[in-house]
Amino acid sequence: MQVDALARAFGAFADLKTPFTVGHSSGVATLAVTAATGVPGSNDIDVPTLRRAALLHDIGRVAIPNGSGRRLGRSAPRTGSASGYTRTTVSASWPVPTSYETSPSSRSSHHERQDGSGYHRGSSAGQLGLSARLLGAADAYQAMTQPRPHRPALTSDEAAAQLRADADGGRLDRAAVESVLEAAGHARRRTRAQLPGGLSERELEVLRLLCRGNTNREMAQHLHIAEKTAGHHVQHIYDKIGRATRAGAALFAMENDLLG
Repeated sequence: MQVDALARAFGAFADLKTPFTVGHSSGVATLAVTAATGVPGSNDIDVPTLRRAALLHDIGRVAIPNGSGRRLGRSAPRTGSASGYTRTTVSASWPVPTSYETSPSSRSSHHERQDGSGYHRGSSAGQLGLSARLLGAADAYQAMTQPRPHRPALTSDEAAAQLRADADGGRLDRAAVESVLEAAGHARRRTRAQLPGGLSERELEVLRLLCRGNTNREMAQHLHIAEKTAGHHVQHIYDKIGRATRAGAALFAMENDLLG
């Protein structure tokens, strides 16, 4: 369809603003659309609209002066950023009928986070639809795996770990993250109900730290919990998996592929 070709052209134009974003918009679109087929609630997603929103999500980049292009990264100011310009830029320049709208809430929400820590509106979970959540996760993963002026590209595994950390911290939607990672070729992380021995996600974190030789105090510091709480987690793990030593717990973790 001509409108989709136009969206691709707009996205490519935005990506050419800086050498380190070439191919970013098309990569985000591919990830988001592929992920949309596997996320719960996918029947509610308008895939063509999601694709156009992904292709156009950084069109606001063209409004930023060339001299500040190298600041488009972690140190860039949030106010007046590319995401802040996207909505107005598309509204003023998108030369297609309203029936081909690109979902303003999605196309300019890729830097919003569920806990309200994102930008440019500071939206929270209740204000972000499923398409916006997918787009946010896809944009984050794609950006992480590309080099930026302030850092080299992350490996796919490093990006996956960071994305999952953001989901665990409540910043990104867990289902959207897992769908995007699956679209990128990663295996889905097992949910709590699927963990061997009935372990919780927190107990899995403790088990992994335990297997790496951390003491209860070190685990507590890493997880920002009390040392006594870490000890309780260790005992609960032993009870659930039927082991009584760290060596036994490590063997259980290896047998069940829990060390990834």
